[in-house]
This record gives sequence, C-alpha cells and structure tokens, in this order.
Amino acid sequence: MGWLIPTAFAEEIVHATTTAATTTHEAAHEGGIHVALAAERLGEFIGIPITNTLVTSWVVMAVLIALAVFINRRIALVPGKAQVLFESMFTFVYDYVREVLESDTLARKFFPFLVTLFLFIFTANILEFTPGIGSLGFHHGDTFVPLFRSMNTDLNVTLALTIIAVLVIEITGVIMLGFFRYASKFLNFSSPINFVVGLIELFTEVARLVSFSFRLFGNIFAGEVLIAVIVFFLPYIVPVPLMLFEVFVGFIQAAIFTLLTLFFIKMAIAEPHGSEAH
Repeated sequence: MGWLIPTAFAEEIVHATTTAATTTHEAAHEGGIHVALAAERLGEFIGIPITNTLVTSWVVMAVLIALAVFINRRIALVPGKAQVLFESMFTFVYDYVREVLESDTLARKFFPFLVTLFLFIFTANILEFTPGIGSLGFHHGDTFVPLFRSMNTDLNVTLALTIIAVLVIEITGVIMLGFFRYASKFLNFSSPINFVVGLIELFTEVARLVSFSFRLFGNIFAGEVLIAVIVFFLPYIVPVPLMLFEVFVGFIQAAIFTLLTLFFIKMAIAEPHGSEAH
C-alpha cells in the first residue's frame, strides 16, 4: 500500500525520520539519553549470540541458587522469626494455589513451578536498580555497551518465559483431559455457535503469546525509560520515590504473570463446555 502515499507526504516522513535520527545521534554524543530497544550484543559462543540481558539472566539464576542454598542451610527444627515468616508466606501461597486448582495433588505439582516463575521475574526486576546494571560496560567506537541490562526489557526473554508458561498450560490440559477431549474445547462441531466459540477460544490461546510477553516487556521497559528521563532532567531527589514505585510495579508484574499462569492452568484442566450434561 506504500504507493498510495503522496510524494510530498513521503518526503516529509523521510525528512522527519532523518531529523530524528540526527537529533538522537547528536544527543548521544552530548551525553544525552540513550535508549536501545534491542539488547546489546556482547559476543557469541559457538554461533550463539551473547547479549547483556542473557548475562543478567545468568546473574539472576546465580542469585536465586545462592539464596536457596543459604536458606536451606539455615532451616532449623525450631524455627526462628525469619523462618516462621518465610514459612507463613509460602503456606499462604500454597493454600491459595490449592484453593484455585481444587486439588492438593495438583497444588504440590505446580507450586514449585509457579513460585520459581515469580521469583525469577521479580528478582530480575529488582536487579534493575542494582548499581552496575546499565552502568558497567565498555565503549564500542562512540557507543557505550552496558555489560548488564534489565532482563525483562528484552522481548526475547519475556517471550521465552511466555512460551514456557503456555507449554505448561497446554500440556497440562492434554494430560489431564486427554488429547481429543482437550481439543474439543477449540474444535467443536456440535453446532455452528459452539464451532465459532471454539475458534475464539483457539485464537485466545494463541494470543496469550503476545499478551503475556508484551505486557511484561512493555511495563518494565517503559519504567526503565521513564527513570532514565527523570534522572537526566532531575537527577537528585525525584528518582528515589520513582524507583520505589518501579520496585512495586516489578512485584505486581511478576505476580500478574504468575497468577495468570495459574488461572490458565485452572481453565486448561476444566471440562469442555457442555460435557457435564453427558
């Protein structure tokens, strides 16, 4: 459809794009705000690109493993206050998962996955404000390449997390209901209305890949850009409460991602519509 655009308007678009690119380039040289949508590439290993978000994900995994080992060694038969607090939080979450899934067996199976998912996302969001994230790096020509970058500002990472969550949801539905019974949720030929509803359900399943990944990516990336702008213009007092708010946003986004995964698992194991009547 590009041939429908008038020539004068096309020239204005090219001029505006060139002006914006020139302004951004000049701002970078003058120490202005630099925003990179894609993760910066640090190198490659056997043909696999190594990005700064991938390095940060390794740091997140190392932190979680270290915390798990540390907490495991501190567990005592007579719990202290800290252990009681952690046990109370985990018990509350476990009871909630069991209540949603309506099964103690399913709760025991999915509780470790859901908690790991939440901790991985939340820890990555918290590390965004750790000194060194985004500031340690090297210069490649005139461009500064940070060694670490907030993990969830990379759409590849959020998409990978979404694929894992969706695979768990779909495989759970197939295992619990059987392949043909689960497929009947999306391909129902009993009536034209049920067929259309099934297609809508199928589209919704596919749309999760977009909604899951873009929701997490968009909120975290937007928060990082907002803080960068505020720090550039008001570098002393204003960024502190904003960073605290972004920590809260990081917690909420991790909770939303995990809760949606839990609810979709519940929907996946539910019986197909109308099956109770048979």
